[in-house]
Amino acid sequence: MSDPITKVEPIVLRIPFDDGGKGQGITPTRWSNLDIVLVRVETGSGLVGWGEAFGYMCQNATAVAVRDLVAPAVIGRNSQDPQTVNLAAQQALALFGRYGITMFAISGLDIALWDIAGKRAGLALSRLIGPPRRDRIRAYASLVRYGDAERVAHFAAEATALGYDEVKLHEVLPATIAAGRRGAGSDARLTVDVNCQWSLEQVRAMLPVLAESNVNWLEEPTFPPEDPTPWRAIAAEGIAIAAGENACTAVEFGRLVPALDIVQPSVTKVGGVTEFVKVAQLARAAGKRLAPHSPYFGPGYWASLQLAAAIDTCEVFEFLYVRPEAWCGLDPTLPVGGAIGIPDKPGIGFEPDMSVIERYRS
Repeated sequence: MSDPITKVEPIVLRIPFDDGGKGQGITPTRWSNLDIVLVRVETGSGLVGWGEAFGYMCQNATAVAVRDLVAPAVIGRNSQDPQTVNLAAQQALALFGRYGITMFAISGLDIALWDIAGKRAGLALSRLIGPPRRDRIRAYASLVRYGDAERVAHFAAEATALGYDEVKLHEVLPATIAAGRRGAGSDARLTVDVNCQWSLEQVRAMLPVLAESNVNWLEEPTFPPEDPTPWRAIAAEGIAIAAGENACTAVEFGRLVPALDIVQPSVTKVGGVTEFVKVAQLARAAGKRLAPHSPYFGPGYWASLQLAAAIDTCEVFEFLYVRPEAWCGLDPTLPVGGAIGIPDKPGIGFEPDMSVIERYRS
């Protein structure tokens, strides 16, 4: 029996956060707010699911895409079949761009549909797509870009003192990368995310610096992020390459995975749970490590944890090392001693804190 989708509603939140830095260096303007696009989906039977569409710095565009593109394409479709609804949305909206904002919006819808599927079955998402492989996962502290050696060393040391055994830097200068290693100590794993800001020549010039700091992986070293050609040359120099946060759908990952050592799909960008699972299957078949992109504080966080529980090759969880003014979900499971417990509640486990949603609604 069909249970039709009756409502798809975007809700934009703007929640301030503190990271101890200047909020500069990666985003077009100063970054000091978590711009969260919630996607609330309701069915004819009264079930409600919650998803998250990527919204950092693009929250209004993403919300409009949810409202004006995704919702009209899926209202009336059977919520009991998330994969078919996802495909229908992709086909209906292909004219408006396969990737970027359109796929962010579809991702939020898909997460909400899987949340509904779990609630309907009375099972956590990890059990629905599983079986679960773990009930907790090792986390790494994903630091923002500070651009200041003293701050980098301070926060890397702070993170390891809290029990994280892995720290990721978003630094691009020799001095700040070296400061990260000093702060983290010799025993912690250290990774570096360049956010596509180096040329191949710059990467080669930085290889001695990365080797001296014993960097475990280099993330998105070159631009554009959809071109894996330079990565093969870099990997030949002996450093592991990670990427994927800016890739959408398993089709695009099919091109990228052969050139990667670490595969990094993002559930709020890639096409939701449906496409994420396909990417995980590609990574497993290729024998690659899976380390999802997950710097989220809304349903994307809860969904990423469920996927980490269900997928055996998901070896580590990214936790953005900032302090939000509030969480929009009740009782978030946070890192303790460098690991995160994974909830075993129906759906993705997200329960909205309506007082927070009303307070920070934009």
